[in-house]
Amino acid sequence: QLQLVESGGGLVQPGGSLRLSCTGSGSTLEYFAVAWFRQTPGKGREGISCISHNELSIHYEDSVKGRFTISGDKAKNTVYLDMNNLRPDDTAVYSCAAEGLCLGPPDDEYIYWGQGTQVTVSS
Repeated sequence: QLQLVESGGGLVQPGGSLRLSCTGSGSTLEYFAVAWFRQTPGKGREGISCISHNELSIHYEDSVKGRFTISGDKAKNTVYLDMNNLRPDDTAVYSCAAEGLCLGPPDDEYIYWGQGTQVTVSS
């Protein structure tokens, strides 16, 4: 069974950058669409980006377009989320998920989920 582990979160100043990693074990990520979500107590869970298994379909939620980039590294069985020009309202717990649809900004109908990593954007 596929297991996902996120890493790379932390504290960053506004305007800064972070790279989040979602590493799979137990199966190969290239068989699945992978998505990134974030959750805050006030807003609930939000799908922000996804990449299809063949990397031909990539989608972003409007608030992160032009700032975040999703990519995959098959050799490392890892999907990345590069986040640039971070803002305080990007503060959230970021989670990755696999095996779902990537036809637009992702909904939460994904099968496998990681535990999440905290991203805090503050001066």
